[in-house]
Amino acid sequence: MPHAHEAHAGTATQRDACAHNHEVHRHDHADAGCCGASAHAPAQLEGQLRPSEAIGDDVRTAIRIMQMDCPTEEALIRKKFSRMPDVRSIEFNLMQRVLTVVHAHGALDSILAALRSLDFTPEIAGPDSPSSQQGAKQLTQPAAPRQPKPWWPLAFAGVAAAASEAAGWLGAPAWMAASLAIIAIASCGLTTYRKGWLAIRHGNLNINALMSIAVTGALILRQWPEAAMVMVLFTVAELIEAKSLDRARNAIQGLMQLTPEQASVQQPDGTWRLIDLNAIAPGALVRVRPGERIALDGEIVAGRSSVDQAPITGESLPVDKAAGDAVFAGTVNQTGSFDYRVTAAASNSTLARIIHAVEAAQGTKAPTQRFVDQFARVYTPCVFAVALLVALVPPLFFDGSWHAWIYKALVMLVIACPCALVISTPVTIVSGLAAAARKGILIKGGTFLEQGRKLTRMAFDKTGTITHGKPVQTDFAMLADADADAARCRTLAASLAARSDHPVSMAIAAAAKNDGVGNVTVDSFEALPGRGVRGEMNGLTYWLGNHRLAEELGRCSPSLEARLGALERQGKTVVLLSDARRVLALFAVADTVKETSSAAIAELHRVGVATAMLTGDNPHTAAAIAEQVGIDEVRGNQLPQDKLDAIAQWSADGAKIGMVGDGINDAPALARADIGFAMGAMGTGTAIETADVALMDDDLRKIPLFIRLSKATHGVLVQNIALALGIKSVFLVLTVMGLGTMWMAVFADVGASLLVVANGLRLLRK
Repeated sequence: MPHAHEAHAGTATQRDACAHNHEVHRHDHADAGCCGASAHAPAQLEGQLRPSEAIGDDVRTAIRIMQMDCPTEEALIRKKFSRMPDVRSIEFNLMQRVLTVVHAHGALDSILAALRSLDFTPEIAGPDSPSSQQGAKQLTQPAAPRQPKPWWPLAFAGVAAAASEAAGWLGAPAWMAASLAIIAIASCGLTTYRKGWLAIRHGNLNINALMSIAVTGALILRQWPEAAMVMVLFTVAELIEAKSLDRARNAIQGLMQLTPEQASVQQPDGTWRLIDLNAIAPGALVRVRPGERIALDGEIVAGRSSVDQAPITGESLPVDKAAGDAVFAGTVNQTGSFDYRVTAAASNSTLARIIHAVEAAQGTKAPTQRFVDQFARVYTPCVFAVALLVALVPPLFFDGSWHAWIYKALVMLVIACPCALVISTPVTIVSGLAAAARKGILIKGGTFLEQGRKLTRMAFDKTGTITHGKPVQTDFAMLADADADAARCRTLAASLAARSDHPVSMAIAAAAKNDGVGNVTVDSFEALPGRGVRGEMNGLTYWLGNHRLAEELGRCSPSLEARLGALERQGKTVVLLSDARRVLALFAVADTVKETSSAAIAELHRVGVATAMLTGDNPHTAAAIAEQVGIDEVRGNQLPQDKLDAIAQWSADGAKIGMVGDGINDAPALARADIGFAMGAMGTGTAIETADVALMDDDLRKIPLFIRLSKATHGVLVQNIALALGIKSVFLVLTVMGLGTMWMAVFADVGASLLVVANGLRLLRK
């Protein structure tokens, strides 16, 4: 309706174009990640992988690989697929163990065969898959966790390795120490050898290949106890690392377990029966008892209660709910009982969309992660080449001992694997994303989590962002030269306002309804973006819009300007009803500032972010609101293009811009900003789909919290990279100096991995 920030008043085509522009913007910012599949009940949106989908002339297929735990497997798959011309591109989501392949039609069978040749078990989506008869599991149900391996072989190997060590200390025959060492290696190391052989056969030097070479070399050098203990320690450390990664991988798991399996649904005969969530359609009536979790999104029709919405919004206090209020899946009913009508299927609930968004974000790679991946591809071959030189050059050219220098080279091989370095970034990013989600901040990718710390200016829309967005009509006046009666003018205005969903229009329509003013039929209705609306009633054309529209129509006069100025200085928004010749009447509405807005602006200033307001409202009202909350700069009478131009101007000056709006109305500005923040995500599914960051409870204080989390995440990333490289560098130097041993190398490699994983998980407590 009447204001510039209202693309609500625009056409459907304009809104679609805005949404499309924002989608393009998002893909410019971040790699398109694959959507990981959750391991939750079938009711969740991503409880199973999506079937293959056509992408132009190719097909995109999501494949779950439960053996794909870390970059070791990723490198092996990349090497294999690089020789397959039918594979166009691949994307990895290691945290969700999902591989997304874009491939030619008919190539799926060869892709699955290639994965099985690497000793993987691919799981594909869809009951009609052509490869279901060739050994690939179907993902018609969520994947169960992998069965844990029996513990006794590892325990037995540990005892045998310790006995081998003891035999060496006690001076027992060499064959005894050798036999015990070989028994230990056979008990726990065959998997490592099998993976290592596969890697070497496919031209890949991963940790399994390097460890296999190192242990075999130690056996050849007759370092029996050391070879056995190295393999046992490596297997134990791998087990600990896998469990640590599972904690990061399941950081969002708490959300996935929030909804019950069934809900109590009213039957046609009036009785109530427990029904599986998948079988409950929108429109069904569901009853919730005290203490129960709400199973589906809906609207209360009878009863009242308080609801704990912390899982969705991060709010610490329960929210009172009564008839007409919305409730959301995964939240907890407190003391009362109520019935609600389902508004979204289980697969499309707010909670399901959150899970989908976070899992998709886990699949994207932040800038630091992309840098680390590129570095790792060079690091391992370089260290392997250095180890080869260490083994050959001193004995060949400087009379060095073959035994001593080959041993040093083997130690360097163990240190060469970049697992700690590569795994440090996704664990940290996922922990940050999960920590934000628990606070009601939905971040759409690691790129935005990293960029948040760089923001220098935050631009805000006014209505629904700084203010509640629910204004009420405060003034109505007929103009002195208008001969139309007041009742008729209110009817005309109410009829036009009823066709718009902008809060100001709704306030005028609500006031008319409360006073018993009726509506008439509006013909040829047209929205005027950033200005107002126009329509024909009883054969005459009328306009209902803001001050700017009146000026463009040539309806303003000095007396009207003075009257408007007085109202606008009071912080009120003025809407004018005009016919083809003059302004007939004015309506003033006022919006109230959110209680949290001032605190949020103050917090942003404390973290070094300047603030600005871009609103379609008049400059006087905008200035009054800005002064009330402490905003640095304000621009009124802003059309969507004006907001876009302001963002572009600040960006050209070198600022990093965040834009806060409702996710639809301000789409051009949101798309142009470095990070777009959507308000109203609880009520607007599109906001979750299109925003870079969505604030689930409309609390602006979450923005400085997001910036602080971004800074903390960056700090942990730097710490992890320094830890991984620092530890390996120290042990490489010690090895060259003759002070490093194979035991030390194992602790350096796996110890560094455990350290960076544990450090990344600290973000879950932020």
